[in-house]
Amino acid sequence: MASFGSVAAALYATVETSRAALLAISEEEAGRRSGPENWSKKEILGHLIDSASNNHQRFVRLQNADTVVLPSYQENDWVRTQHYGARPWTDLVELWSAYNRHLAHVIRHADEKAAGHVWKLPDRDYNLGFLIEDYLTHMQHHLAQITHALTAA
Repeated sequence: MASFGSVAAALYATVETSRAALLAISEEEAGRRSGPENWSKKEILGHLIDSASNNHQRFVRLQNADTVVLPSYQENDWVRTQHYGARPWTDLVELWSAYNRHLAHVIRHADEKAAGHVWKLPDRDYNLGFLIEDYLTHMQHHLAQITHALTAA
């Protein structure tokens, strides 16, 4: 497991290097879907905002309890319900950036002794250390989707 400090530094660096590239995407391009079942760049970034929101709860609560029971979330329903496609692209980029700079701060100051604390789901368990590392990996995966869509266009 990577240290929380190193994950926090990598998260902050990812946000800082990605923000300018995201802001360079036009409103039109951000809202375009590559297919009827595919998310637009706005919806992908909205999904990352949802991920930040859900994981924020996990990161904080798991430092204060050995075991936490929180629901998972239905990502497609969350994206649909929040109508990310109707939001201005720059607003989404700034919200995503600010939220993730805050999460980098939370992770940087997280108690490493809580790394083994467990988020319980009906069918599996995840520990805080895994969740923190996976959060960054998940974000980078979706940022690559946005970038790939730019280079493929």
